[in-house]
Amino acid sequence: MTMDRVQTYINENKGRFLDELFEVLRIPSISAQSSHKEDMVRCAEHLAIALAKAGADVAEVVPTEGNPVVYAEKIVAPEAKTVLVYGHYDVMPVDPREEWLTEPFEPVVKGGRIYGRGADDDKGQSWMHIKAFEAMCATDSLPCNVKFMLEGEEEIGSPSLYGFCEENKERLKADIILVSDTSMISLATPSITCGLRGLTYMEVEVVGPNKDLHSDLFGGAVANPANVLTRLVASLVDDEGRVTIPHFYDKVRVLSCEEREALNEAPFSQEAYMKALDIAEVEGEAGYTTMERTGIRPSLDVNGIWGGYTEEGTKTVIPSRASAKISMRLVPDQDFEEIGRLFEEHFRAIAPASVKVNVRFLHGGAPYVSPTDMEAYKAAERAVEESFGVKPLPFYSGGSIPIVSGFERILGTKSILLGFGLAEDAIHSPNESYGLEQFEKGLQTIPLFYKHFAK
Repeated sequence: MTMDRVQTYINENKGRFLDELFEVLRIPSISAQSSHKEDMVRCAEHLAIALAKAGADVAEVVPTEGNPVVYAEKIVAPEAKTVLVYGHYDVMPVDPREEWLTEPFEPVVKGGRIYGRGADDDKGQSWMHIKAFEAMCATDSLPCNVKFMLEGEEEIGSPSLYGFCEENKERLKADIILVSDTSMISLATPSITCGLRGLTYMEVEVVGPNKDLHSDLFGGAVANPANVLTRLVASLVDDEGRVTIPHFYDKVRVLSCEEREALNEAPFSQEAYMKALDIAEVEGEAGYTTMERTGIRPSLDVNGIWGGYTEEGTKTVIPSRASAKISMRLVPDQDFEEIGRLFEEHFRAIAPASVKVNVRFLHGGAPYVSPTDMEAYKAAERAVEESFGVKPLPFYSGGSIPIVSGFERILGTKSILLGFGLAEDAIHSPNESYGLEQFEKGLQTIPLFYKHFAK
C-alpha cells in the first residue's frame, strides 16, 4: 500500500470532500421525527450513490421495517482481511432551535470548524471513511476487503438494524467492525475508545385527575401529577449521587485500584472542564473522579420532563398528567433489560396511591468492551501514532452505541472504536460542529489503519 499516493490524493481533493459533505449535511435526516421520513430515504440514496462513485462494486439502499440501511462492498481478494465499516446517517433533532447561531442544516465553516447538525455525529465521521475508501480505490491502494453498513436509526436505538444483522449474517462477515462514532481526549492527547457504557431508556407518565383542574378550586385537595413526578424523579438519585433503585448496582463490575489509577492518568483539567460548561462545580457519585463517573460508573438522568401549561403567560391549572424521559447509562456487567425491569418495579412501588403511573421501556443496549490486545486495536494504535505523532491512550467513554454490543452478539465480530470527535463538538446540542483538523486527521489515519491491519 503506497501511503504517499493516498495522502497526495486526499490533499488534492479535500476541498471537494468538504463540499460533498456539506450536501449530506443539508439533508435533515432526523430519525426521531416521522415528518422527516422522506429525508431519511433521500439521505440513504445519496450515500449509496457516493459509495458507488468512491469505488464500491456493490452499493444499495436496503429497506427495513424502519429506515433503510445503506450497504456497500468492495472485495479485493477472497483471502484478504475484511473490514466492515459501521456508521449512521440519522441525526438528532435541533431543539432548542433558538439557541443555534447558524442554520442547523445549512453548514458553514467558522474559526476552522464545520457548523451544522451531523457535522460530527455521525455524518462527518462516516464521510471520512467514504472518502478515505475513495482515496485508496483511486490509487489502487486498498489492501483489505471493505464493507459498509450505514444505518438511519442509531439515534433512536437502532430498532431495525438488529433484524438486518440477523438476516444478513453471511453478507456481513468480517474480521473487524470499524466504527467512528466516538471521541478522543484531545488532538494533543489522542485516544482510542476501549469501552462504552450501555443504555436503558425509559418514559414515565404520572396520571392524576381525569382532566386539568383549576388550581384555585382544587389546589391542595388532589394530587398534582407534576408535583408527584418531580418528587419521584428526584428520589431516584440520592445526595451521594447513587441511584436508589434496589439491586441497581448488584452486577456493576468494580475496577481494581490499578485500573482506576491507569484511567486517571489521562490528562484532565477539572477547572477547564467546568469553565467550558460554565458551571461552578461538578456533581456525581461520591468517591469517584469525573473521569471515572463518566467512564466506569453507571448513572441516571432525566432527559426531558413536561406537563401542564408551558406556553407564554399564565394558566392556573393542576395538570391531569405529567411525563419524563429517563436514561440510565450502564457499565459491565449490567443487563439493560434487567435494569429496565428494576426501574419499572421501583417506580411503581414508590408512587403514591393518589396517582396512576405508566412506565414504558423505549430502547437500550449492553455495555461494550474493546480489548486492547486485539490485532485490530494494535493496528488502530499504530495508525493513530503515525498520524498524530504520539501513542494514543485507551479511553473508557461515557457514551453508548447500543448496536455495537449487538454486533458482537449477532455477528460474533468485535468492533474498533476509532473516533475523532472532541468534547467541544457539542453533539446532540445546538451549534454542533466538527473541526477541519479533526476531519483531516481522520482522513489521514483511516488508510493507515487498513495498512497496518492488512499486515
